[in-house]
Amino acid sequence: MTNTIDSSLLLLNYQQNTRKTGTNILGKDDFLKILITQLQNQDPLNPMQDKDFIAQMAQFSTLEQMTNMENSLENFLKSQEQNYMLQASMLIGKTVTFLDANNEEKTAVVKSVSFKDGKTLFQLDNNEKSSISLSQILKIE
Repeated sequence: MTNTIDSSLLLLNYQQNTRKTGTNILGKDDFLKILITQLQNQDPLNPMQDKDFIAQMAQFSTLEQMTNMENSLENFLKSQEQNYMLQASMLIGKTVTFLDANNEEKTAVVKSVSFKDGKTLFQLDNNEKSSISLSQILKIE
């Protein structure tokens, strides 16, 4: 019978548990917790002044409105992207006149539409199987 040491017990393999905390971003809930803690632990002989309390509540209200506005803008942008995709897809099957890389006017049928990195590309059904951007289109038939 041989005595062996389990390798998972070696100091080299020991991983110290790291404490995980929240994110580095303070939200409205964090702000409210700090305010409540501040009110609970204030000096009874020297309480928070009314103007300080009102200023902090105004900051909290501003933070809440900014958060709501950010959420509304995100939802608006998502709906705009979907709307734009629908509008661009209407060009599929249409004949477009466009400027190629040599600034020559050419005509082709739009085969498909793709969206990459915030740009819209129209794949054409021509001999070169080229792709063009919206800014290159001169005419739609």
